Amino acid sequence: MLVDELEKVRKRFFSNAPEQVKKNVTQSTNELIESGIATGLAAGDKAPDFTLKNAKGEKITLSEELKKGRVVLSFYRGGWCPYCNLELKAYEQIIDEIESEGAQLMAISPQNPDESLTTQEKNNLSYPVLSDSTLEVIKSYNLLFELPDYLITTYKDDFNIDLQQFHDDHQNPWKLPVAGTLVIDQDRTILKSSANADYMYRTEPKDILMYLKSAK
Repeated sequence: MLVDELEKVRKRFFSNAPEQVKKNVTQSTNELIESGIATGLAAGDKAPDFTLKNAKGEKITLSEELKKGRVVLSFYRGGWCPYCNLELKAYEQIIDEIESEGAQLMAISPQNPDESLTTQEKNNLSYPVLSDSTLEVIKSYNLLFELPDYLITTYKDDFNIDLQQFHDDHQNPWKLPVAGTLVIDQDRTILKSSANADYMYRTEPKDILMYLKSAK
């Protein structure tokens, strides 16, 4: 189960990270939760249409893909995030079952196509990994937020992560999506939606699969 793998990484972080780093990460998560922003769209809303490039630079349009069946959208922070990689791999483990239910999965991040390709190859993903380099899609799904300055310093100094190398927007690369998952019907109605401001927790992919099986 994904939840077990995520908990291992979470416990390792809180066991080994310096106190100030743990404080900054916890504080920023709490502030995001309390802000009430980036809570995602709700079931019953219409999913905004979009066209994004996949890891090969090919354009993928949501409305065109919905002609084939329901779509599961998974928004993730980037291939530099260990929690995201675990989630992406967990979906890959059940991708055949998702497709057997007449649905397809697409993952979206702010990474540019080159970095998305790296993420796809590193995790051996067979489903499309899309690049929302302008952040417009992430924003339209109400999942966009900006890291506070003190956490940016933590990322650079303690995690050795500089998002400028992953994003095309070098003016302000410190905007990210809250991890969110949506199941979208063929008429673009959102059937199921979840978003968690705490990036260490994710919707269980097998729960999405069970929903697809039950909601035919």
